[in-house]
Amino acid sequence: MKPRSPASRPCLPDRRSHTSTNAHGLALAAANVPSLRTLLAQPRCALGTFVPAGLHSPRAERRHLTQLARAGTDLFEVGLAHHDAHLDGPVIQDAYRRALRSGDALTCTVRAVAYAARLRPTVVMTYWEPVQRHGPESAARLFADAGASGVMIVDLPDHHAERWQAAARHANLNTPRLVPRRTTDNDLATVAANASGWLYAPASAQPTGYRGPLDIPALAAFTRRLRTASPLPVVSGVGISTPALAAHVAPLVDAVVIGTPVVRALVSTSEQAPQLVAAFARALASTTATEPRARSRPRH
Repeated sequence: MKPRSPASRPCLPDRRSHTSTNAHGLALAAANVPSLRTLLAQPRCALGTFVPAGLHSPRAERRHLTQLARAGTDLFEVGLAHHDAHLDGPVIQDAYRRALRSGDALTCTVRAVAYAARLRPTVVMTYWEPVQRHGPESAARLFADAGASGVMIVDLPDHHAERWQAAARHANLNTPRLVPRRTTDNDLATVAANASGWLYAPASAQPTGYRGPLDIPALAAFTRRLRTASPLPVVSGVGISTPALAAHVAPLVDAVVIGTPVVRALVSTSEQAPQLVAAFARALASTTATEPRARSRPRH
């Protein structure tokens, strides 16, 4: 039987111990990781990178996270693989399916968060079903103990929001909220009142991976609505497929998150992923804010 490649090894606990040099380096890195609040309060637009947990072997995953951090990632979003990722496009859905074949998704995510959080502020991205299945209180505590700054549930049902908010507060986790552009003012006030960390303004209403044009004036108007409703930072992603588009969005928000372009590279030619992140980081570095940026007051 042909042996598995390193990228397809099951997502099992990695029992190899780090060398003392690596452990010392990680300890120093963790000591220098800014809080989520500090990062998003900076005048420049931060760069978030989405990485699905469990896509590669533990050793390869650690290497990729380190490389992406060095390439310019300011913030990690670690995705908890889910079989019904209906808000995501085919690239991330396929990556989730691969991750689910590799092992227990929750174990993979906790392991990825524990490493990523030593490099950069890290937020878990997930759907409600796996959180509900594992228990909101248990999941919140697991992610907090791993070092997550927050958990964003992209499809959090209104009737479960109170339970989730209580579980997250007890675990001292931020609860960023995704806010569709069609949200009414009344609903926006409710969402904003129960959010912490940031408000997420999708740059496109399409699933992740959209590569068409963006309506920048409409996004600017929406970010103004969010800043009127809440002092929380505003983060944008979905459809920000190129460095040029990132440069157009960056002046409007406190952070831009890239997902599908990086995931596509990690699946096919992983050595190109850091180069891609570096290109986005350079694009953000050249921008100047055109919208007043709120100063956040999250718990982390």
